[in-house]
Amino acid sequence: MSILDTISRYLPEVRGPKQKRLPFKEKLKWTLVVLVIFYVMGMIPLFGLGKNALSQFEFLSIILGASFGSIISLGIGPIVTASIVLQLLSGTGILNMDMTTTEGRQRFQGLQKILAIFFIVFEAIIYVAMGGLAPSDAFMGTPIFFQLEMLLMFQLILGGIVIMFLDEVISKWGFGSGISLFIAGGVAQQILIRLLSPFTASGIQGGAVGLGYPFGIEPASGKIWEIFYALSQNDLQLFGLAFASILATVIVFLICVYGQAMKVEIPLSFGKVRGYGMRWPLNFFYTSNIPVILVAALMANIQLVASLLEKWGHPWFGTFSGNTPVSGLVYWVHSPDILQNVIKGSFVWSMLGQAAIYIIIFILGSVLFSVFWMQTANMDAKSQAKQILSSGLQIPGFRRDERVLERILKRYIWPLTIVGGAAIGLLAALADLTGALSRGTGILLAVMIVYKLYEEIAKQHMMDMHPAMRKFME
Repeated sequence: MSILDTISRYLPEVRGPKQKRLPFKEKLKWTLVVLVIFYVMGMIPLFGLGKNALSQFEFLSIILGASFGSIISLGIGPIVTASIVLQLLSGTGILNMDMTTTEGRQRFQGLQKILAIFFIVFEAIIYVAMGGLAPSDAFMGTPIFFQLEMLLMFQLILGGIVIMFLDEVISKWGFGSGISLFIAGGVAQQILIRLLSPFTASGIQGGAVGLGYPFGIEPASGKIWEIFYALSQNDLQLFGLAFASILATVIVFLICVYGQAMKVEIPLSFGKVRGYGMRWPLNFFYTSNIPVILVAALMANIQLVASLLEKWGHPWFGTFSGNTPVSGLVYWVHSPDILQNVIKGSFVWSMLGQAAIYIIIFILGSVLFSVFWMQTANMDAKSQAKQILSSGLQIPGFRRDERVLERILKRYIWPLTIVGGAAIGLLAALADLTGALSRGTGILLAVMIVYKLYEEIAKQHMMDMHPAMRKFME
């Protein structure tokens, strides 16, 4: 441990602000600057890239806040992996660090940075060596091929390290965390492109950008333009497809916002100060979006491994037709677009079985990971009881005893963990099945991140805002 502490001491870091509380404008400025840098880096292609086998895994790129084929192909994957590993080691007692002290928090952050750098290098090597991001086959067997592989690895590592420091900038100078910002930014970008893009699908796929309706004959890929084009051409099927995507996205947004606002509030009072108290909120989505992230990542990784195995001649997990699974395990963990197929008239009854299995996997997986995360991330009743008592709080009318408080909290935490995990899994699965403008997981992540960001801004910076902005936030 002393060696790791020494290494972390010499690692570069972003210097935090000297003042204790940054004004709203300063935080907003740095948040926007980092977001612009993230978008620009997502448009910088990897030099020497010949084939991008990861482009079909859009599902995974949303969760990782990545843009496969660009310099930020790794996204936030290494940072999240490092955080999860340390949380598990700390939660299970394998790694014993006192997070209540400044020294303990600094040690945890240092270890997380070392582990993140390790995963950046490891994932860069895996992506290139496994053929996910590789040079052109024309150079196969030549010294140039190996040199291009090294160059691709270097660019991925460089992009990963820049993302790591951008996350640190947001944590110290901006709103929330860089991880949340990059995920929400990526989902918002995808929804806006699919909603408002003025370019035709064939023009983009062919490598030449072609303007669509109302500038040409072919409709643009943006759903808004498709609706106008469909109305002008009296094409009811195209209108139904575009309108259904927009409607499904809006419904998922509204349900997610409603579920995010649902909570159980436990009344507490200060034991040493009479007449003062507060409410301890337990959200309906108690473990937040962590379960659905883990389930989605697991299913996306199954598809990634299955695709690589098929290319190597070992279709153990199933086969693909283009980017669509057609047999094996990957077929049953893939979401059929039920609503879109019904409108097109290509619906077959086997899709219902596939959809049912997909929903069951998402619900059971979300419940399992929700329980797992609750117990390992110090969100269980015992840990919450300790936290409440250490804050000098207690439930009015009950003894100030940890066991009593734990028994009361268990009545709420376990049902919220199971029901909330199942609900968020069902919501994500239904969004995927109805053809929303982004994957269900992505929409859930974006809504929850933006909602928490709104709560943080409203709580801490309301008085710093411009009157028009303050009225909007209220």
